[in-house]
Amino acid sequence: MSDSRTLGDALPIEITRVRDVVIPAYLECGIGGLPAVTMMRADLDRASKAMIEGDVVAMLSVYESLKGWVL
Repeated sequence: MSDSRTLGDALPIEITRVRDVVIPAYLECGIGGLPAVTMMRADLDRASKAMIEGDVVAMLSVYESLKGWVL
């Protein structure tokens, strides 16, 4: 997270990156990408829940997890 962004700004950016860039790339791999996609979707669900509940600790945890998903 850059120094000028808050967690509230950075987490939605990571959610969008994983949802719109990373998951589609893994889906293109076929059945081999499905386990990772399942875990990414679970992270996205955790992120939404944490944001809705205002759980900053959970938001930070899932933010770090989402950053780990790369191509």
